[in-house]
Amino acid sequence: MLDIQFIRNNTDLVKTSMANKGETDTSIVDQVLEIDSHWRQQVTEVESLRQESNSRSKEIGIMMAQGKKEEAQQIIKETGEMKEKIKDIEESSTDLKNKRDDLLLRIPNVAHESVPVGRNEEDNKVHATWGEPMKKTWHLPHWEIAEEHGWLDFKRGSKVAGAGFPFYLDGVARLQRALISFFIDKAVEKNYKEIQAPFFVNEDSARGTGQIPDKEDMMYVIPRDEFFAIPTAEVPVTNYFRDEIIQDNELPIRLVCHTPCWRREAGSYGKHVRGLNRLHQFDKVELVKFVHPDHSYDELESLKRDAEELLEALKLPYRTLLMCTGDMGFTQTKKYDLEVWSPGQEQWLEVSSCSNFESFQARRMMIRHRDKEGNVSILHTLNGSGLALPRVVAAILETYQHENGEVKVPEVLQSYFGREYL
Repeated sequence: MLDIQFIRNNTDLVKTSMANKGETDTSIVDQVLEIDSHWRQQVTEVESLRQESNSRSKEIGIMMAQGKKEEAQQIIKETGEMKEKIKDIEESSTDLKNKRDDLLLRIPNVAHESVPVGRNEEDNKVHATWGEPMKKTWHLPHWEIAEEHGWLDFKRGSKVAGAGFPFYLDGVARLQRALISFFIDKAVEKNYKEIQAPFFVNEDSARGTGQIPDKEDMMYVIPRDEFFAIPTAEVPVTNYFRDEIIQDNELPIRLVCHTPCWRREAGSYGKHVRGLNRLHQFDKVELVKFVHPDHSYDELESLKRDAEELLEALKLPYRTLLMCTGDMGFTQTKKYDLEVWSPGQEQWLEVSSCSNFESFQARRMMIRHRDKEGNVSILHTLNGSGLALPRVVAAILETYQHENGEVKVPEVLQSYFGREYL
């Protein structure tokens, strides 16, 4: 959520940023400012009435001491009417504030000045590349390799749960476990603290990270208990410090968490969503940071490198994209996507998004920091996938396959996996 004072002082910037993010109607900003103006007028009126009421109340004792009972009773009547008026205005101002804050939740974050303006994925910029994408000759797409070896079972997964909920078996199940351990260990080496989080969250948590009101249709809901199944570990982990104040000497705080993730993504057909390319349930290792506002963009660069180095260790060619305004998302100020090369499909597959939210999430959750002088203000939050498992597994199966059908385990995983081949 943006600071209302920031919107007052930067109205045109907020509207321009909304338009750049694809929001065709920016009138919500004017609605917020109009309601905010009325709210401030009522707050001022209440303060004035309360001061007047307090001042008149002091006269009551003086009047009574002077034997002016009628005048005292008149003041008592007037102050009583003032208190009733104050109560009515306070109720109205509370209603206005709630309406204003509800609308504030619907205004997207402002993109950083370094973010390219664009409408869709075609306007994203290639920020960096690593490795040489392998050209397809005899390489099979991962779903054919997995079917040949019996490593994935989509048919039984669909029977048990539904489309997009596969069973992982034998080599691929073991590969996923090895990747999770490897990703977490590498994060711990970079001073991330490992954390295990709940897989379900309440509405306040979903609102805190910006999943609502924006991505309600993407999440699985458990109505009886009023829970959401997490779409990413970002949600529970970022909410860990909700309504808390962190001392500056504790920052930055870096956390790493593995969870399953659930997403009700819209179904479609074609090669780009086959196999492990798009699922309703998948595993991911998430990196989350709580940082001082002065350092958040440096922390974003280091977060991106932490994710990139995992792909380099696996020797998987990748490219890093700087996302344009229209393809960046509601909550981010700046976002990088990492895409790994899939030789069996001859396409790039997204495996990580690394984002800076500045104070947008933290303001919703009231996560603050206190400096050595005792001043308290909102800190900045960041997160990134380190990494999402399904497409990494797909890239490994396609990159490390041999023509005879065998699939080699990447060297850095062999100690976790226990053997050289799947």
